[in-house]
Amino acid sequence: MSAGENRAAVFVDGNNWYHGCTSLGLIDLKRLSYPRICQKFIGPRQWVCMRYYIGCVPPTGNLTLARDQQRFLASLVAQDARISVHLGRLEPRLVINEAALEMRRYLGNLRVRIDREVHRDLLDLANSHAKTTVMVEKAVDVQIAIDMVVMAERDEFDTAYLLSADGDLTPAVEAVRAKRKKVFVVSPLSGARLASACDSYIRVGRSWFDGVFVDRP
Repeated sequence: MSAGENRAAVFVDGNNWYHGCTSLGLIDLKRLSYPRICQKFIGPRQWVCMRYYIGCVPPTGNLTLARDQQRFLASLVAQDARISVHLGRLEPRLVINEAALEMRRYLGNLRVRIDREVHRDLLDLANSHAKTTVMVEKAVDVQIAIDMVVMAERDEFDTAYLLSADGDLTPAVEAVRAKRKKVFVVSPLSGARLASACDSYIRVGRSWFDGVFVDRP
């Protein structure tokens, strides 16, 4: 196969990849060298681009977290001109805390006498945590799917490496392969749906990351 027929594009589902890495006990992930990661995956193929997708932390929320993300993304694109960042959204969502509701039900049906102040404190704790707000990532999966399919249609790569275990990306993988492109999925996590749709599912362990961290300054 000639170099012109062996172009590799890497698509990183940032949030999913991060949780996969932390599941292995990896720390200091800001020191990951993504050019080293890409080259380690693609081997002799020609690396044409790496596209990193993540929900943007809004500056109106946790300012420290927002600044940290901005610094990380700036350092990421500085690693190599072929790396680009593509932002989705983070939206607040109110969710029910089932553990807090169960505590409230338990206290309400308690048949054993306990200290009144302790009972009141536990009930107040359950009530205060019955509902909580979490940030939910939006538009990231859609961006990855569209970019993979459109770039395959435009013949911008021959092989795609998808760093994610998110089964919602399965239709995109199938569409890309229908364009006679290869798709390799890479993750520390299991992903049965993606594994059934791609050319190969590469489950990486902790030892795989040896040599892909940059030294501390």
